[in-house]
Amino acid sequence: MSFSIADARFFVARASGLLHRGLLSLRTRGVASSWTRVCAQLRPAPPALRAALYLPARAPFAPFTLPTSEAPRASVVIPVYGQFAHTLACLRALAAHPPAAAFEVIVVDDGSADETADALPRVAGLRYHRRAVNGGFIAACNDGAALARGEVLVFLNNDTVPQPGWLDALLGTFDAVPDAGLVGAQLLYPDGRLQEAGGVVFNDGNAWNYGRLGDPSHPRHAYLRDADYVSGAAIAIPRALFQELGGFDTRYAPAYYEDTDLAFAVRAAGRRVLYQPAAKVVHDEGATSGTDTGTGPKAHQLRNREVFLAHRAAALAHHRAPHEPTPATLHAGQRQVLVIDALTPQPDRDSGSLRLVNLMRLLREEGAHVVFLPANRSYDGRYTDALRQLGVEAWCAPHAARAPAWLAEHGPRFDVVVACRHYVASEFIPLLRRHAPQARLVFDSIDLHYLREQRAAEVTGDAAIARAALRTRARELAVIAASDITLVVSEAERVVLQRDAPQATVEVLSNLHSVAGPGRPFAERRDLVFVGGFRHPPNVDAVRWFAADVFPHVRRQLPDIAFHVIGDDVTPEVAALAALPGVVVHGHVPDIAPYMDGGLVAIAPLRFGAGVKGKINLSMAHGQPVVATACAVEGMHLVDGHDVLVADEAEAFAAAVVRACGDAALWQALATHGLENVARHFSADAARAAVRRVFMA
Repeated sequence: MSFSIADARFFVARASGLLHRGLLSLRTRGVASSWTRVCAQLRPAPPALRAALYLPARAPFAPFTLPTSEAPRASVVIPVYGQFAHTLACLRALAAHPPAAAFEVIVVDDGSADETADALPRVAGLRYHRRAVNGGFIAACNDGAALARGEVLVFLNNDTVPQPGWLDALLGTFDAVPDAGLVGAQLLYPDGRLQEAGGVVFNDGNAWNYGRLGDPSHPRHAYLRDADYVSGAAIAIPRALFQELGGFDTRYAPAYYEDTDLAFAVRAAGRRVLYQPAAKVVHDEGATSGTDTGTGPKAHQLRNREVFLAHRAAALAHHRAPHEPTPATLHAGQRQVLVIDALTPQPDRDSGSLRLVNLMRLLREEGAHVVFLPANRSYDGRYTDALRQLGVEAWCAPHAARAPAWLAEHGPRFDVVVACRHYVASEFIPLLRRHAPQARLVFDSIDLHYLREQRAAEVTGDAAIARAALRTRARELAVIAASDITLVVSEAERVVLQRDAPQATVEVLSNLHSVAGPGRPFAERRDLVFVGGFRHPPNVDAVRWFAADVFPHVRRQLPDIAFHVIGDDVTPEVAALAALPGVVVHGHVPDIAPYMDGGLVAIAPLRFGAGVKGKINLSMAHGQPVVATACAVEGMHLVDGHDVLVADEAEAFAAAVVRACGDAALWQALATHGLENVARHFSADAARAAVRRVFMA
């Protein structure tokens, strides 16, 4: 790729942007918090992410136990014909790393002449069934399915070594994706290279193992996605659906193309066929049937391709012509959306992340293929993996090149690009206009940063922050002018931009929340709760003001009440509040539900800020009433006394808290109306029309 002016501008803008934000962060957050942010932005690329494989040691057979269940959720059906050493390794892997889900294992012996018949009945917990005559792979699998007791059938070749967590990942897909009908594992060679990341079927009936011989940890192979078919070496299907479809089609007997045809049958029944990268299974391909399609069992592959081509001609007419698939062509029939943010979203730590994850989830529901690129290119462990489990093609180093090179390769495939936060968008816009000129460029403000900084300057009286706010205003308005569409989170912010950027096309796309439900009743709840990350200066100011100026008034009337402070990146000033009577500083809490469902009242004592406050949405979605300042409820469609209690002065705020804690009827009314507000204004359904206009049109 040639180095362009746009590329140079990107590197200069990124360096200057990091410096500017670092200086502002030092003033507003202090040294420790600022250093944490710098480390996140500049985190070095990790080494190769390929995991070590579990392969059982070879040893002579001795009886052992499979920890199976008499009431299984999953029935693992393993057809065997000789090759006892492979069967033993497979069973030993299941015994060494049993899944969390209840399961049973059914081995169907298709007439083995080796030690299989003698040894397997001595494996405790194994259901061993020997066929009277050899009938082939399809017959053995169908026999095993008829014997199964589980809700889900899992077909597993005997020349596989399932890796820890494989079965729970397959089963979890059915929990996460209600219309999933057939789920296949990521198949690996014993040397760790990728064998298959889902299959592609062409219009001539031939198939392609996507990713073959590639890196299994590569982003293009690491996300949940629809596949044309998944290889029968390790697949899961609801038993009722398998029975409804008549099992593996015997027209392909003894074997080959039965798994491909099953995938087509599943889709014809209105269910999805999915590739699950978290279910890793080593497959010694060809160990039982060879690899030569001219002789032996593999010869059936060529014959059955013609059978399949004739049987599925109508469906195949809509498939691609033969080619080497790429991420772009895999999703050629979908709207392809690129999302760029500074960091990988962490939805359990801040409301902006939760909104972004739920936006990507909504785009997936609308049929778009979503690609995510963090500006720091970092692999963020479970957060990156969680995006991939949503079906998002999440990129990171070492596989993602720096932005100019990555966009030069991938930019042409996108229909829409959304860049989050003005300091990220300003760096990327020149690159995007060069490498993705066909794409609609959407700027997601998250909140209007300059508005938040202006208000911080007004509250603190800090002239330096006021000057920084003016610089931020100029940068943010420049990004808005350079974008095709700007997203804001409230009507109030749209009104601000009607004044400050009258030529801009602005859409409101607010916070996105699921309504969790009412939680515990009034009588079973206690205490006050604040939730918010402390990298965000308005939250630091809010809890300090409440603890020092408001909470003492509350404690005089409610002496036993506690104030729970929950949020990531606790600053020294916030940590010091734990010394005050009744204040409990928790920091980050992995599972916040007990505090949402059990806390009596949530508080949002923000004295400055912008945007829509996720802490208020979160509490209301759990049926938890909120007491807030006018700044905190701006743009949230809330009415004082109906959905929320609002006060700005310390004594008035304390009185509102005491009132909400002591009046059961008022508490219930606020809780009910808050739930209704979230459903009406901040749910996925409320946002769907705007998402369709901005991203899908």
